[in-house]
Amino acid sequence: MEENKSKTELEFSGPNKEIVNSFACVSCGADLKYKPGTKHLHCDYCGAENEIPDIGEPVNENDFYEYINKEEATSLKMSISVVSCKNCGANTTIDPHIQSHHCPYCLTPLVIKDAHSESVIQPKAILPFKINKEEAKNKFKAWVKSLWLAPNDLKKATLDTDRFNGLYIPYWTFDSNTSSTYIGQRGEYYYVDVPYTTTENGKTVSKTRRERRTRWYTVSGNLNHAFDDVLVIASKSLPWKYAENLEPWDLNNLTAFNESYLGGFITEKYQIELKHGFENAKAKMEAQLRLLIKQKIGGDEQRIITLNTQHNNITFKHILLPIYLSAFRYKGKIYQFLVNGRTGEVQGERPYSGWKIAFLVFIILALVALIIYLATQK
Repeated sequence: MEENKSKTELEFSGPNKEIVNSFACVSCGADLKYKPGTKHLHCDYCGAENEIPDIGEPVNENDFYEYINKEEATSLKMSISVVSCKNCGANTTIDPHIQSHHCPYCLTPLVIKDAHSESVIQPKAILPFKINKEEAKNKFKAWVKSLWLAPNDLKKATLDTDRFNGLYIPYWTFDSNTSSTYIGQRGEYYYVDVPYTTTENGKTVSKTRRERRTRWYTVSGNLNHAFDDVLVIASKSLPWKYAENLEPWDLNNLTAFNESYLGGFITEKYQIELKHGFENAKAKMEAQLRLLIKQKIGGDEQRIITLNTQHNNITFKHILLPIYLSAFRYKGKIYQFLVNGRTGEVQGERPYSGWKIAFLVFIILALVALIIYLATQK
């Protein structure tokens, strides 16, 4: 029936489609919001719960080279309405109905009239929000209490409620069957007795001590390893060092992309293109391969001289993951933090107590001095 359709009709035209974040309540027609942790869209006006239908599509991988070679002809493209922040450069997908909006990253007013349509790779899957905004705030408060070397009055910090936003952040995932050849060295420890002289009670005495040496052997070999769902952030707006620490994500709960889960949340357009995303993924894979190769080399120490890796059967997915972005004010300074919208894991900036750090350094120095004193009395 007509009233069961979203407020803005989804029109399909060849390989492209329009995506919107607004859906109408079947009872009163008001805009609906996705209710985290459920499969419902909630109406704030009449309280109705509108169930999100299961579209039944599997979350499949996409062939990397097929997309690269046939980018214009692919059926994975869709049109979105995007507005760019003139201050921080973030690209946010907006609801075509809104008249004003602020950048979720820096709160700069967005110039809605500058919104433009872009053709992008359609998300293949989405991990819906599991915890709501209040639960995310409680996770933040618990995180603040757990911070080590934090100022005692940090509990007085105030959340910047204007910046507490739920965002779907774009990620790439990559699969690759790798075949690596390497040349390296295996180091094995051995010990020798080394003579030396020292002074005891005013006399020179001869002693020996055991010293460790390393004997190196040249090694070479190959390693085959399959990577599955290597995550790469496709946003340049997030602080990566904090966003990556939000892992692990329960990717086994990914569901086929459905616009209904976007209701009430902001969606960011990917800023890192597919090719660059794979380069970042390869760097992650190489770091893991080096660890695996060192385990294979064995011994007490390992060196990798050369490493050559071939990537085969490369596939990818464009997915959206849920993150709460916010900030808190402490003594006039703003500290940004992120909350995993599934697990509640919190990562972000935090202040330190100068006197606590100074006291800790004093205690460490005192302990070192005490150890040295006791050692010289033997």
